[in-house]
Amino acid sequence: MPENSYAPPFLFGNGHIQTLFPVLFRKINSVYFKRERIETFDNDFLDLDWSTNNSSRLAIISHGLEGNSHRIYVKGMVKAINNNGWDALAWNYRSCSGEPNRLLKSYHNGITDDLSWVINHAKQKHPYKEIALIGFSLGGNLSLLYLGREKPDPIISKAVVFSVPCDLKASAKILAKPSNKIYMKRFLVMLHQKIKAKMNTMPGLIDDKGYEKIKDFKAFDDRYTAPIHGFKNAYDYYEKCSSKPFIPDIRIPTLIINAMNDPFLAQTCYPVKEAKANKFITLGMPKSGGHVGFVSFNNHDLYWSEKKAVNFL
Repeated sequence: MPENSYAPPFLFGNGHIQTLFPVLFRKINSVYFKRERIETFDNDFLDLDWSTNNSSRLAIISHGLEGNSHRIYVKGMVKAINNNGWDALAWNYRSCSGEPNRLLKSYHNGITDDLSWVINHAKQKHPYKEIALIGFSLGGNLSLLYLGREKPDPIISKAVVFSVPCDLKASAKILAKPSNKIYMKRFLVMLHQKIKAKMNTMPGLIDDKGYEKIKDFKAFDDRYTAPIHGFKNAYDYYEKCSSKPFIPDIRIPTLIINAMNDPFLAQTCYPVKEAKANKFITLGMPKSGGHVGFVSFNNHDLYWSEKKAVNFL
């Protein structure tokens, strides 16, 4: 499969333009979700958004950092999947569905237990013959980590992931660069809102004193992500939750697509050696595409990434 075949529209070759255009200008119509709230194994909850057409096949879609099921890239993929005969389940990580979760812990790059819980629930809810995983950015890392580090459910048939920061430490350093300041500032503002929401629901357990001094992911993860979720520090979290070391252990057909001009990814986020050593992995590295971009204007409202995912499945 020519996974490097993406050609950007005229004037859309820049990675930042590819990244920002869909967020600011793309519209997706005719995607309607039915929300279901499920209880978790630790007395928390997850909100699942279903878009179904009574299919025997299901695609579970995992969003990116500070995303949710209504992000345009999720809805675009849901529409493409539905139009090609699959049910779609776009799940929201803890605290990402518009309501703070009940516990101090939230979500991070390695929440494979939550993904496993969602898969098991989907199996029990409907007699699906096969389930595929689709992940974007953090959701892509999470999907690969689940497939390579855990013992994946046999019902999982294939996986497709895009814009994956499979080396978390290196990606955090790239995002801390001045050229990515606009993204870093936005992420930190959104994460701060989550912190303040938890301060209201569980006063005394978390605070934001001096939050303005946090300028990058390492500082945020050292203060919040790592201690809240049982890691020694940010680097311990990055080491244990980066999917790259586990790609050689994946045993289902998996398509990884990382654009070479993705502003979020370091050079080590392109797992060429790991892909070559694993017959189950197809690695695409198109020259353009940005981060969860792959803009297209002449493909029946499908972006290139959505067409590739549908073809692979």
